[in-house]
This record gives sequence, C-alpha cells and structure tokens, in this order.
Amino acid sequence: MMRFFYSLWVRAMVPLLRRKLALRARSEPLYGQWMEERFGRYEGSAQPGALWVHAVSLGETHVAAVLIEALRAHHPGLRLLLTHSTATGRALGQGLLQAGDQQAWLPWDTPAAVDAFLRHFQPRVGVLMETEVWPNLSAACAQAGVPLWLVNARMNGRSHRLALRWSGLARPAYAALRGAWAQSDADAQRLREVGAPVMGVLGNLKFDAQPAPAMLELGRAWRIGLKHPVVMLASAREGEEAMLLDALQSQAGALAAAHWLIVPRHPQRFEAVAALIAARGWRVHRRSQWGPGGPAQVNPAGGAAGTAPTLWLGDSLGEMTAFAALSDVALLGGSFAPMGGQNLIELAACGCPVVMGPHTFNFAQAAESAQALGAAQRVHDLPAAVALAMACLAQPASLEQARKASVSLAQSHQGAALRTAQALRPWLD
Repeated sequence: MMRFFYSLWVRAMVPLLRRKLALRARSEPLYGQWMEERFGRYEGSAQPGALWVHAVSLGETHVAAVLIEALRAHHPGLRLLLTHSTATGRALGQGLLQAGDQQAWLPWDTPAAVDAFLRHFQPRVGVLMETEVWPNLSAACAQAGVPLWLVNARMNGRSHRLALRWSGLARPAYAALRGAWAQSDADAQRLREVGAPVMGVLGNLKFDAQPAPAMLELGRAWRIGLKHPVVMLASAREGEEAMLLDALQSQAGALAAAHWLIVPRHPQRFEAVAALIAARGWRVHRRSQWGPGGPAQVNPAGGAAGTAPTLWLGDSLGEMTAFAALSDVALLGGSFAPMGGQNLIELAACGCPVVMGPHTFNFAQAAESAQALGAAQRVHDLPAAVALAMACLAQPASLEQARKASVSLAQSHQGAALRTAQALRPWLD
C-alpha cells in the first residue's frame, strides 16, 4: 500500500524533474541529452543478457570501473549495460565501454518507466553500487526475474534511521534484492535491520582504485617552480568555501605560508565559488586558465605588499588525482558541513595526508582507519583545520610520516574487487 502512494508521488514529480534537468543542462549539457530515457523511452534496440551496472554519479562510477575491470579479467566477452543518474557519472562511464556495451540513464522510479527499462534491455543480472535501492525498481526486477545485487554496500546512521522510519516502503525494497555485500560490519548490521539479505562483508572497492600514473605525473609537474607548499580543500560542499575564506582572513599568516586550492565537489558550482572569492576582494586563478606552465606561472600566495591574495580554483573534472599529487595537505570536503564527508581514500592513495572535520559518517570506517594509522587527523571546524594544516607544514618529518601512512592505508585494504568479482561469477558463467 505504501509503495502505491509512493508511486503516485513520483509520478506527480515528473514535471518538476523535467524542469530541473532542463535547468541543469544550461551548465552541464549532458543533462539535456537522451532525456526521454529518464522516463522509460529508449531509442534503438538492445541485445538481451547484458550485465547491468548502475553507478549513480562520479564516485560510484570510479568504483564501478574497478569492479568491471576485475569482472572482464574472468569474462573477456562480457557485455555491459552501464546506467547513471548524473552527468559526471555518465561522462566518466563512457570511457569504460567496449564493443557491444551500452549506456543509458536510469529511469525515474515510476512503475511504467522501470518496466519499460527492463523490457527494453532485458539484463541478465543487475548490480547496484553502494546505496542506490529504489522501491519500484527493486519490485520490478523481482517480478521480471532479474537478480539484483547491492555491492560495495553502505548505509550510514542517518539513512538507517530514515529507512526504519519509512520501513513500510524501505523494507520491501531491500528485501527484494537477491543479496548485498557490505563494506563493513557496521554497514552489514544496518542493512540487515532494514531487510536486506546481506551475504557477507567484502571490504571497500574504493581501496582497489589505483591513481592514474599520468595524473600523478601531472600533479608533480605542477609542483615544479612553486615557492610554497599547497593546501587543498578537496571536494568542497556548499558553505565550506565561505568557511575557509573566513578562516584564512582571520589567520593571515596562512595565506603567506601556502598556496590555497579549492576544488568544489560539483561542477555546476564552479562559477559561484569563483564569484565568492572575488567578492572578498581576492584574485581567482582557475585551473582552466593555468596553461602548460601550471600554477607556477602566477604568484598565488599573497603577492607584493598591498596586492590582493590569490586562491586557486580547481574547475576541472577528473583531475582529483593530479590535485592530490600537487598538494601537501588536504582538508576533506563534506566533513566540515554536516554532509558526511567525501572520499578520503583517493587522497590517501596519492600519499596526501588529510585533515577532516567532525562529519564523516559516509565513510566512517575509512576515516577511523586513516586516523588510527596517522594518515588523517580530525578537528572540530575549518579554522582549526587551517591551523593544523599550517602546523603540519612546519614539521616536514611528521608530514612525510603521514604521507607514508596514507599510502599504507590504501594498500593494506585492497582486495575487495577480486572478492566481489568472485562472488558475482556464478551469475555470469
């Protein structure tokens, strides 16, 4: 009964979704392409029997790439159907496709749209990355006989409480899964409590993602000629950039001692962040303007007396590895506002120590492990993070130890990709 009323609600939201997609397409044109796929209308034909992998956004697509590589090692002729919900995810996913593969938007969760999606593609098995469980999608897969797996599964405390509050809707959706493989014991326990058939704990696939050598070299090349160390606010969420600017204004020595790089989490916010920096009377030097000489072609740390300080803005996609290789310390975005924290594993794999705020519930186990090994330190707010970053830069020996701990963290938790691929093999053979 609850799913019936939920279905009425998602159908009523279709006009608003169309308007939102049209607005997003102004800054990210990919949102305007193949829009009808969102509503179950797919062009051309599809060959049945593909492995369907849903990776909602950029981070999940990075994780899916690791799993897909492991699966193709055992199944070279594997045909893939890759679906997404965001433009950044779909753009990255295009590079994972081989001959015979297909890519599409996952439909909005109305009964008609998900039924049309399954009739059109007829996948052999479905794999959802991390959290993407939808009531009508789960029910339709169960009815169509499509085994649906949740892999690299995680559920934070907030999502757990919400699922329990709406258990009449969430429990059937999770129970309809063929199975779930969790990242951690805590994730497994929460998933079981909302009805998911948890098959085991296989670890976090993000640890198996290797930094691209070309991106590492690019970041190291950017360091050549710099007179100061680099501190990055990585994957910043809305509100955190203003917090950083406030902290830098109150700690003037930080501007003179380091180059400061802000990398927003979402590309549609690049212009707003640039305007925010300029509104403070500071100069903005954007990655898109660096040119072949990199950031060293300007003087970004204070400049001569009386000149405005310059902050760097990482307004590019797919270059977080290069930004991490450029940076001496990273402040973890999403952890200073109550967003749950962004992925610190990619930073650790690049040997970049992390300073994180109080909110890391999205990656609780990784944050705890990083802190225990000395790869990350926790503070209560962004001003404290700026002060700690400055203290770290003043202690080169300790900073080098933190770099080694970061690499050790990434390497010691690998293996989830192979374990997950082996778990899925019986459904692909």
